[in-house]
Amino acid sequence: MLEKVDLTLKLPKQEYQERMPLLQERLLDLQRACWKAQIPSIIVFEGWDAAGKGSTVNALTQRLEPRGFRLHAIQAPRTYETRMPWLWRFWLKTPNYGEMAILDRSWYGRVLVERVERIIQKPQWTSAFEDITDFERTLADDGYLIVKFFLHIGKAEQKRRFKALERDPLTAWHVQAEDWEHHRKYEKYLNATEAMFERTETEFGPWTIVEATDRRWTRVKVFSTIVQRLERALTDRGAQLPPAPRKSEEKR
Repeated sequence: MLEKVDLTLKLPKQEYQERMPLLQERLLDLQRACWKAQIPSIIVFEGWDAAGKGSTVNALTQRLEPRGFRLHAIQAPRTYETRMPWLWRFWLKTPNYGEMAILDRSWYGRVLVERVERIIQKPQWTSAFEDITDFERTLADDGYLIVKFFLHIGKAEQKRRFKALERDPLTAWHVQAEDWEHHRKYEKYLNATEAMFERTETEFGPWTIVEATDRRWTRVKVFSTIVQRLERALTDRGAQLPPAPRKSEEKR
């Protein structure tokens, strides 16, 4: 699947500057509408190291109502979390009705880094596929909207970004030894990612692959996808959509 993704896609700066304010405004209006309609949503970000997940999440949250969302940066489970069922810590992060949860990394680490780095055994990551689909199906049946992104860049582009980060003293800390180790295992992670798509692509939790070489393209595609999914969720529940921006507003 990923080999067919066109990583050369770009968005001109002028078009980006015209579209982003409107998308941000629309997303804020839809967030408020979902609050009133009591529609909860979970936005999941996965992807390669240095693919731009953090900067995309930062752009996403700039204009949202802060009382209506929670941002979770997922790391390896803590000691006490390893003694609980593995999805327990993610159940705790599900948002209240009407609210939004944004996850920078997620439960998919079970079938990606934990699999490739052999942190868990094969029976564990194999059974995790069913655990994940059951988890997401339960949420969807309870009215949750699940939006899943995978930010995709090539191996050469990832290396270029690592080098650029290391050259700047203010950003060098972003690149650790384990990041280069993951880079050397790019093909193994690629195979694990393809298996993840195959086993967890569902009607209630579809994946959106984002061509992430160009950051402007990345952000517009992410925003547009979330806007479309929220609009559809509101329409399906019979809720009223907020009015689209007026032409006078679009020109500003």
